[in-house]
Amino acid sequence: MTTHRFTHKAILIAGALALTGVAAVAYAQSRDPAYAAARAAGQVGEQPDGYLGVVGGGSPALRALVNDINIRRKAAYTQSAQASGATVEQFAFTSGCNLIAQTKAGEMYKTPAGAWEARSGAPKRDPRCA
Repeated sequence: MTTHRFTHKAILIAGALALTGVAAVAYAQSRDPAYAAARAAGQVGEQPDGYLGVVGGGSPALRALVNDINIRRKAAYTQSAQASGATVEQFAFTSGCNLIAQTKAGEMYKTPAGAWEARSGAPKRDPRCA
């Protein structure tokens, strides 16, 4: 992950929009039984960059599902970033902070060090997450 300098204002704006801008994408994901099954099985998880990741190798079908979700996320991030004056990367990062914070016990997420972990207690997040 490259280091980005975030202005406090951009992070606040992106954070506020992340909750609303990604809501439609998250809703669509939650209605997809393949996504729900992969998440429950620990085959996918949230990443600090705001995108979904495959834990381990993953089948071609699982990788295609994750790719499709990430395409929709990037479109939502791009639209919301343009509306807020933040960059897509800033918006995606802030969304990643929020999505990791919203994981439930047992769900997978990627730590700032790059390791996959099952959530138990508070997740380890990037220190720039508010």
